[in-house]
Amino acid sequence: MNLVGNWSYPTTMKFGAGRIKELPEACAAAGIKNPLLVTDKGLASLPITLATLDIMEEAGLGRGLFSQVDPNPNELNLADGVAAYKAGNHDGVIAFGGGSGLDLGKMVAFMAGQTRPVWDFEDVGDWWTRADADVIAPIIAVPTTAGTGSEVGRASVITNSVTHVKKIIFHPKVLPAVVICDPELTVGMPKFITAGTGLDAFAHCVEAYSSPFYHPMSQGIALEGMRLVKDYLPRAYEDGTDLEARAHMMSAATMGATAFQKGLGAIHALSHPIGAVYNTHHGTTNAVCMPAVLRFNAPVIKDRFDTAAGYLGISGGFNGFCDYVQELNNAMAIPQKLSEMGVGTDKLDDLAAMALSDPSCGGNPIELTSENLRQLFIDCI
Repeated sequence: MNLVGNWSYPTTMKFGAGRIKELPEACAAAGIKNPLLVTDKGLASLPITLATLDIMEEAGLGRGLFSQVDPNPNELNLADGVAAYKAGNHDGVIAFGGGSGLDLGKMVAFMAGQTRPVWDFEDVGDWWTRADADVIAPIIAVPTTAGTGSEVGRASVITNSVTHVKKIIFHPKVLPAVVICDPELTVGMPKFITAGTGLDAFAHCVEAYSSPFYHPMSQGIALEGMRLVKDYLPRAYEDGTDLEARAHMMSAATMGATAFQKGLGAIHALSHPIGAVYNTHHGTTNAVCMPAVLRFNAPVIKDRFDTAAGYLGISGGFNGFCDYVQELNNAMAIPQKLSEMGVGTDKLDDLAAMALSDPSCGGNPIELTSENLRQLFIDCI
């Protein structure tokens, strides 16, 4: 084993029911006086968003809002968001929502002062050093789902609207200065979003735990994150008002995104191009791909999941864990195959090529090739 790693862990977090009321203090701590709240189209008019805008206004922070964010945000959304940021003379961003709102909000803060195109900062080598770090605006992150964990991430996923390729844009200063995790904001999530986002958090933990890289802190966080999902996602799914379950799922989401600093793998390498080409829900796509990827990685990960299964209270070791994953998917009405989500077999070669170039490939425990990725797509479709 190569006992070498580059480690970085999350930021200031305010966790607990009702803590959205502390948003003005969070803005003050980050030096923000005129924030732009960035969220997605679906959230813009919901009570939780309007109440947050009220909190901002009452504190003298205005009601700056940008909500033209697609489910898989792209550079066109980003350009519009940057234009709104500049037009309002804003000095910071409140990234509010699920993965799309959080990712786009972080990128608005990142790109508002840059002179190069966003694609110049893709997570490739040291491309992040091309950015002018001094003009990156401060960010407050407020998740309203329990899945992506983007609130503690140093990157965003942006889809190229021309090539339909998802790109990971990275910079250390994209990590939000303050995160407010208020489980009350997630109570209104419908069941299919609760399932999809919760299984996204589970996929993050599973892939981090599977990654071959050395990061014992992430390994432990990934294992406990899986336990929280196992114990509390079914409860949150069955009763959306179960605040204890909602709170633990918010923790699991944050833990998953913290853990995957250790690496992601084939689940995400598959789901990123599928989401970009077919506009599928990311977490749901991950859930559909997970059983096939677990089987594919079995020769390398079986022993560690034999151990994990015991901790999680799942009998049968690795095989029992795989059975549990499929049973969890079934219980939450997750499609058995990607074809049920509109994914066809006519673009297999393109999808395999896109997957092979995805940064997630590097964290898979078995080396990925165009051939085995193509077969994984076939197995999932």
